[in-house]
Amino acid sequence: MEYVNLSGKLLKARETAILYDNGTFRYGYGLFETILFINGSLQLKEYHWQRLFAGIKQLNFVVPVMYSNSWLEEQVHATIRKNNIGNLCRVRLQVYAGSGNTYSTTSQLPEFIIECFPLEEDFIALNETGMQVGVATSIAKSADSIANLKSCSALLYLMAAQQAKANEWNDALIKNTAGNIIESTIANLFIIKNNIIYTPPLQDGCIAGVMRRHIIDTLGKHGMEVIEKSLSESNIYDADELFLSNAIRRVKWVAGIGSRTFGNRYTKYISNLLFDINLQ
Repeated sequence: MEYVNLSGKLLKARETAILYDNGTFRYGYGLFETILFINGSLQLKEYHWQRLFAGIKQLNFVVPVMYSNSWLEEQVHATIRKNNIGNLCRVRLQVYAGSGNTYSTTSQLPEFIIECFPLEEDFIALNETGMQVGVATSIAKSADSIANLKSCSALLYLMAAQQAKANEWNDALIKNTAGNIIESTIANLFIIKNNIIYTPPLQDGCIAGVMRRHIIDTLGKHGMEVIEKSLSESNIYDADELFLSNAIRRVKWVAGIGSRTFGNRYTKYISNLLFDINLQ
């Protein structure tokens, strides 16, 4: 990636500077979206814009007049073109607070930065080799009013990811303060038991994932119910299948947690149902 888009200006990535006193650097005050770009189109863009603007409102940002779905989409496309990226890439759009302290009105005037990174097709396809995951310890997420936001305050996820790296896991599952497993460091969580699909409810504190929403909506249209239910660690170990989802990686099969292994027959069916595997 050679260029980034800083609040509407396309700049050399290595020459771009953000002021030291911006609200994200100081307080984690901001939001971001990671959007999959395929063959000229932003995937699930309406879900992304809805989540982004709902989060902007919830965080009490003062939204500039030019901020709209169509304007931001134009900015994303301009950034992709400037970087001369092909038909498949990951877009990261971060909205962050301007300069100021916790009581400053200027910090509520958002700025944004858009980055884009090329991807290989294998990255978004269902993995043939299942992931190995573990359960993060000594950290827990509070199921408060901002828990569902895809915010720039990500220390908990970073610490869980460090546990995954130290244990040679592909990802780490995260508990909430009630002891239920709610998500992984980068994805929402689904389990399958007796051909029934379950996922933690938003009330338990998981991120309100765009892909999570797409899976629930799409499977429902095909007569397959996804039950939102709190999941204990024993529920996870007792599952027949386990998969993770996010907007970029889409569906990823989990093959094991420790000595416990999981199949993927139903996960394959769900993945094929959800996505056009030819990327058209």
